[in-house]
Amino acid sequence: MNSNQSAPNLSSPGLGLGLVQQQQAATTTNSAGAGGRTPNPIYHAPMTPSALLMQPPIQRPPKASEQSEDEQNIQGRQSGASSSSHSASVSTPSVPYSWQHPATPGSSPMTPINPATPASEYTGILPQLQNIVSTVNLGCKLDLKKIALHARNAEYNPKRFAAVIMRIRDPRTTALIFSSGKMVCTGAKSEDLSRLAARKYARVIQKLGFPAKFIEFRIQNMVGSCDVKFPIRLEGLVLAHGQFSSYEPELFPGLIYRMVKPRIVLLIFVSGKVVLTGAKVRSEINDAFNNIYPILKAYKK
Repeated sequence: MNSNQSAPNLSSPGLGLGLVQQQQAATTTNSAGAGGRTPNPIYHAPMTPSALLMQPPIQRPPKASEQSEDEQNIQGRQSGASSSSHSASVSTPSVPYSWQHPATPGSSPMTPINPATPASEYTGILPQLQNIVSTVNLGCKLDLKKIALHARNAEYNPKRFAAVIMRIRDPRTTALIFSSGKMVCTGAKSEDLSRLAARKYARVIQKLGFPAKFIEFRIQNMVGSCDVKFPIRLEGLVLAHGQFSSYEPELFPGLIYRMVKPRIVLLIFVSGKVVLTGAKVRSEINDAFNNIYPILKAYKK
């Protein structure tokens, strides 16, 4: 080439296009020689050298050495936290699940199952004793006419009833005294008062000159009552529990419910009043009310 010849001007559009075409041809020749076949030509839009120079540089991810100090510090904290949590999970002793995860009030798996609560506890209703009937044996034959003539507050009418009816004020009770020596005491409000009243009657008989004793004292019947504070549909109750109950409003305004266990008879009224009778001990009355209360609740008006 002649030294006087000037270098080609790259800024010329025609020359720039020729250089691009030469590069494409060389690339096509190389790929054909390597693969053994000529690929389909790819058309590229012509681009001037000035446009090539204006293309943005290719972005590449920074190396570890080129990361900023803040990013390195953040990664160091994350790796330290993960390692500490791993060591803590390894070194932590076995703790019951209930200690690590306390139960919430609404969670069913952890909520303990409480036994059935008696009706007297969650309603505040407790049957009150109204009458106690007890019997005692005085252990001797008695002259009822002599007792009626000499004792105070005593009456005897053999045509109406074959026993002396005697009353005292403290405790306020009534006694039925038979010629065989048996006595029935009624009207006491508790077991202790019933026994005290029976002893007072026996002492009166002793003062009249009879060798009376105090043996075989037994409580025969206890009567309690309560109010459930809501009206009751007696018609629906007798239909559902006809095997145990009877209801004749033309004869008696209350429903008669005969409970099997405990063996208690209940008088249930539409106003919500309940009378329980037939118990030998106080616990039978409480048990009978605890059994009947959910049934009464189901037939609330």
